[in-house]
Amino acid sequence: MVTPSISKLGHVGLHVQDLQKEKAFYRDTLGLKVTDEDPEMGMVFMSARPEAEHHELLLCGGRNVGPEARVVQQVSFRCETLEDVIGYYRRFKEQGVRFDVVLSHGNAVGIYFYDPEGNRCEIYCATGLKARQPFGIKVNLEQSPAELMAEIRSQVRLYGDTGIMRKEDLAAQNIDIPAER
Repeated sequence: MVTPSISKLGHVGLHVQDLQKEKAFYRDTLGLKVTDEDPEMGMVFMSARPEAEHHELLLCGGRNVGPEARVVQQVSFRCETLEDVIGYYRRFKEQGVRFDVVLSHGNAVGIYFYDPEGNRCEIYCATGLKARQPFGIKVNLEQSPAELMAEIRSQVRLYGDTGIMRKEDLAAQNIDIPAER
């Protein structure tokens, strides 16, 4: 008997309160394409790669909790290059997107931010480096990609085998840390 396996994550669906506002954010700010929508049913299907994947994000009406509720830890969008991540950083600053934190994970660089309804999202790219997780060190995307990668390589040399993440940084991301036994 063959053991079934999952090849990759297909899509994420989010319940939202203001479907049009969320659709505009993911379309105009992140650049996702609307692949289908049904206004009567309150559904919008979106993809970064519509030729390969019909939808990677589904927005649905019907969110029934306030912004203080922890519904989604994060929805992450992968970019091909560090220059793409820096480009989004600049776009987000121009458009007043609310940032959470900008981190090196050693193996990736990520911008954590919030959509208009407070869902936490991430734009990231892989660095090609190996680092034990959790690994999180704040970085400055105002520097050049070469300077940033030199800094990340240095961090990975120091902490790549052990990982590094301050408990305060996890708590700031609403990640509960189990009590020590």
